[in-house]
Amino acid sequence: MRPISTLPKAHLHLHFTGSMRHSTLVELAEREGIRLPGALVENWPPKLVATDEKGWFRFQRLYDIARSVLRTDDDIRRLVAEAAMDDHADGSVWTEIQVDPSGYATTFGGITAFTDLVLDAAREAERAADIGIGVIIAANRTKHPLDARTLARLAAQYAGRGVIGFGLSNDERRGVTDDFQRAFAIAKRAGLASMPHGGELRGPANVETCLNHLGADRIGHGVRSVEDPAVLELVVRNQAALEVCPVSNVSLGVYDAYEEVPVRPLLDAGVAIALGADDPLLFGSRLADQYTVLRVAQEFTDAELADLARMSLRASYAPSSLVKRALDGVDEWLATPDGG
Repeated sequence: MRPISTLPKAHLHLHFTGSMRHSTLVELAEREGIRLPGALVENWPPKLVATDEKGWFRFQRLYDIARSVLRTDDDIRRLVAEAAMDDHADGSVWTEIQVDPSGYATTFGGITAFTDLVLDAAREAERAADIGIGVIIAANRTKHPLDARTLARLAAQYAGRGVIGFGLSNDERRGVTDDFQRAFAIAKRAGLASMPHGGELRGPANVETCLNHLGADRIGHGVRSVEDPAVLELVVRNQAALEVCPVSNVSLGVYDAYEEVPVRPLLDAGVAIALGADDPLLFGSRLADQYTVLRVAQEFTDAELADLARMSLRASYAPSSLVKRALDGVDEWLATPDGG
């Protein structure tokens, strides 16, 4: 079998705090005198089931604790640099990392100052890790839609300067997706891609709403679109790629086993898929692990894994020259003798 770490690919579903190395979390918590719960220390990675509100609350609490250890500009630069190095080691040539600046505004001088810091850190990490990075500003669907419009205007200010898209994350079952339509319209007018989460904790109807009301170019997760043939057809017709994260789907209880994540049915229907790690800090797996899961649990061949890598590159917002070089690299990877 060819090594997955040498297969050129793009990483399109990675959350900011969730990209942190576990060792970095432990080190920064010790520095700040923050006592981490057992789920983030001796019992890491935590056992998480978020198919009910209590489970999601526990997941969000762990996420908030992890975010609280980031206190200085150097912490932010370190997080981005390490995420870039880890993705590069997994074979990623382009990473799109999404962040909600409002979650860091109080500590880092406001949403604009924090966005400047993240973009500066991304440029430094690109040079150090030899990888391209795009930033997605993501609104929190548990907050008021007016907050999302503020973030959409912020994202629009940075269009063409490192921010490539606008997203919507957090618990799908909260908030009304339609209410965020005006925020996404602001981002769209600025030329930004629409990248909301949908179709993971809620069913295919939410995927349809993301497409018809938020103008989704890509959808975070979207796996449950497979449950409704009409929605599946809509995804294909709109050429909206799905960012599928097998390990987090199982970790959060959306599916009971890796074999059940509907990657093959989606591909058979003509859906473009980009594998993502979601939150490596909480799920204990990074980008290459997602490919390994499909190789082992669903018997994907190297040719099929190469196709997934190509899809991730074509669904990315990387420069066309980078995409072309990487696609050539995928062909070279596949041409390498098995085991070479």
